Amino acid sequence: MPKSSFYDEEFYPSPVRQTWNEFQRNHIALAGLWCLGFFVLLVLLGPWFLPFGPLDQNTDAILLPPAWDANGDVAHLFGTDGIGRDLLARVVHGCQITFGASFFLVLLAMLVGCSIGAYAGMSRGLRASIINHLLDAIMAIPTLLIAIIIVAILGTGLMNSMWAITLALIPQFIHHTRDMVRREYRKEYVTAARLDGASDARIFFHSILPNMIEMLVVQATMALSVAILDISALGFLNLGAQSPSPELGAMLSDALETAYVAPWSISLPGAAIFLMVLSINLVGDGLRTALKNRVNQ
Repeated sequence: MPKSSFYDEEFYPSPVRQTWNEFQRNHIALAGLWCLGFFVLLVLLGPWFLPFGPLDQNTDAILLPPAWDANGDVAHLFGTDGIGRDLLARVVHGCQITFGASFFLVLLAMLVGCSIGAYAGMSRGLRASIINHLLDAIMAIPTLLIAIIIVAILGTGLMNSMWAITLALIPQFIHHTRDMVRREYRKEYVTAARLDGASDARIFFHSILPNMIEMLVVQATMALSVAILDISALGFLNLGAQSPSPELGAMLSDALETAYVAPWSISLPGAAIFLMVLSINLVGDGLRTALKNRVNQ
């Protein structure tokens, strides 16, 4: 690397480097990032190292407690459920389903919501008024309630619940994108691009969108935690993933009957949901604080 480039990076860091430097100062957010990284590795690599499948039954090890209990077995580290299925295998595959599905549907909702939000932000007159009033009405309804209504129309199942939550999250991305586009559209660099003859599409993709990336990352992080909770809630209510699927919410629903006899069967998937949502919220809050501190420098 040339000497001048080193000094430029050291004394004039890029916006991404500045954001990372500010993020590192928040030790709680950094711990959340490590926890989130653990779940990502668990989702990607965990199933390859499990000795049991999530649906394999062992009638000789029904309601076996975790290995740290006096009656536990190391072969079943987290114990087993009411029909002898290994809880470690089910929790790992449940994280894979819940986290993977949430990531996919948030990405889809962000793409659709940003497209509609950009159009709404650049529109004027009657079209903008209709979109804004419709959006304000939808934003007043909780995402889980919207998802339940859509599932009631489409039917139960994991795929239908994913579509329902995607449709429920789209208005949030429309709202944030619309507000961001409107703020940026009034600035001088956008006015200069318009006077230069640039089309609205070119202005958005080349001028406005690069300034929205960080906001979209923060919003997607927050939406990911909402998606995980909603998928788990629909599974718990038997509106999403159905038994014997190892989805975390469906596991909680199945474990209700044995909650007092085998509390580990309900506490372990519940702890997985809690830690996933907590780590994502910590990372999202840390990113938002880091961006604010970087702008105020």
